[in-house]
Amino acid sequence: QVQLVESGGGLVQPGGSLRLSCAASGSIFSIYNMGWYRQAPGKQQRELVATITSGDSTNYLDSVKGRFTISRNNAKTDNAKNTVYLQMNSLKPEGTAVYYCLADVHTNRYWGQGTQVTVSS
Repeated sequence: QVQLVESGGGLVQPGGSLRLSCAASGSIFSIYNMGWYRQAPGKQQRELVATITSGDSTNYLDSVKGRFTISRNNAKTDNAKNTVYLQMNSLKPEGTAVYYCLADVHTNRYWGQGTQVTVSS
């Protein structure tokens, strides 16, 4: 089991920046892939924003490349946490969504509760 807790969402003006954090606890040494999806208002589907593997290979949604950066801090001890970050720069109104953290452990995918990001003037 993995528990994910997100933080860092909020209201930001177009062109501004936010940094999202997601701390994973539980079976953290089995986590391979971590990342972020988002679900925009009125949309039924979540879309992949960025992912990062335990080996630091990254993958980004085309529309956020060059503006968003995903990074990861892997736990070194049993009591530490794996944390994944999403630095979002030059935010656009279409970035308004609930952002969900994910963690993949073998064939299981775990989700955080989501954090709201609103880009508006």
